[in-house]
Amino acid sequence: MFEDRIRLASLRDRVMTADDAAKLVGDGMVVGMSGFTRAGDAKDMPIALARRAKANPMKITLITGASLGHDSDKTLTEAGVLAKRLPFQVDTTLRSAINRGEVMFVDQHLSETVEFLRTGQFGKLDVAVIEAVAITEDGGLVPSSSVGNSASFAILAEKVIVEINLAQPLAFEGMHDIWIPGQRPHRAPLPIVDVRDRVGTNVVKIAPEKIAAIVITDTPDSASNALPPDADTQRIAGHLIEFFQHEVSRGRLPRTLPAIQSGIGTIANAVLSGFIESPFEDLTMYSEVLQDSTFDLMDSGKMVFASGSSITVSQAVQDRVFKHLERYRDKLVLRPQEVSNHPEVIRRLGLIALNTALEVDIYGNVNSTHVGGTHMMNGIGGSGDFARNARMAIFATKSIAKDGKISSIVPMVPHVDHNEHDVDIIVTEQGLADLRTLAPRERVNLVIDNCAHPSYREVLRDYYRDAQRYGGQTPHALERAFDLHVNLRDRGSMLTGK
Repeated sequence: MFEDRIRLASLRDRVMTADDAAKLVGDGMVVGMSGFTRAGDAKDMPIALARRAKANPMKITLITGASLGHDSDKTLTEAGVLAKRLPFQVDTTLRSAINRGEVMFVDQHLSETVEFLRTGQFGKLDVAVIEAVAITEDGGLVPSSSVGNSASFAILAEKVIVEINLAQPLAFEGMHDIWIPGQRPHRAPLPIVDVRDRVGTNVVKIAPEKIAAIVITDTPDSASNALPPDADTQRIAGHLIEFFQHEVSRGRLPRTLPAIQSGIGTIANAVLSGFIESPFEDLTMYSEVLQDSTFDLMDSGKMVFASGSSITVSQAVQDRVFKHLERYRDKLVLRPQEVSNHPEVIRRLGLIALNTALEVDIYGNVNSTHVGGTHMMNGIGGSGDFARNARMAIFATKSIAKDGKISSIVPMVPHVDHNEHDVDIIVTEQGLADLRTLAPRERVNLVIDNCAHPSYREVLRDYYRDAQRYGGQTPHALERAFDLHVNLRDRGSMLTGK
């Protein structure tokens, strides 16, 4: 049944159950596991590790590309397996454990994780668990719907457990471009000068003897849980399209637009979907995650090529795309995340980066990770990789949340992930603020008038009037800076009258 997937015959006797393979993972180990935003993740091994830990308690440090699907983080958390987790997660059970201090979470820029492994910051990588669609005749691994950190995990780990997933189409073979950087300080440049460039190999090359176990599974990827576009995201898209048209008319952007990066999640995906009705043609993408909007734009004829690190789509789009991958073969490439998020390439290609903010302050500082400045949401992901290096760093958010109890525009963000120097454009359904070339005092009224919800504008203006009494390049009234957040914590709403 799986012989055509394991083409190196000498490896077929390493096929075993997930429970037997889980015995290769011991207490205190550092484990790298494939998976990037619910795509290409190991399906059976997390469950087997949880079963083992319930019988024989154990703790591991778990490193992935990004978030896992199939409630794997929940399962591992409830079984007490996770001592430390990095670099990104989206699971509510794990999030609660992190915020209780029970699991140590290292929130990292996604381009940096493997660099830490290479330099031994986490010690040795004991085991890598990698999903693949096939093993080639010479032992190379053919990834599935994501690359993420899988290639480097397999190369750096002492032992490799491969999950061959029969549910993942063999048509993925040939769709990957695996390029691994050399050692610093004499590392060669990454020679990508166009989103279509292929500079590596189709497979992950490792010594076959490192493969300690092969687990056969038949479980599809978890579907994306991003919500469809709504009136607010359509308005955000409209503001961006109008802005891009203005930039083109002024000669500051080409008519085809530079390659686009889109962060994961409902807002970025929904906003990008709005470009189907835009006047822009021949769009390209150089991003981490290829979502529904990517394939909707391709199918509409608007997008001609997309480079990413994973494919994370809804069930309907998964059915449409995965069953007909051949249609997209000349329009897609999947790369390691340290390539998709590489600062050198992002700067060279001059990307338009579209990411999501939890909240933005009146000077343009962005919090994308911490609720109330203290409680982790998901993590910074790759947004910082792109914001710092992109031609145009855009952060989108709805102006209010929780029926108006929360404003996304605040006097001062209580946690800063992207400081004002890395943020070019703020856009909400209310409007857009172009912060480029503006001093802090010039930004304030633009952000309040264009981006804040009307019910919060006067509160924000009043704060700024008070702050100006103290002077400074970036005026703040420190005793009032977090009044809205304190109101929310203590009274359930930033506006005390709500």
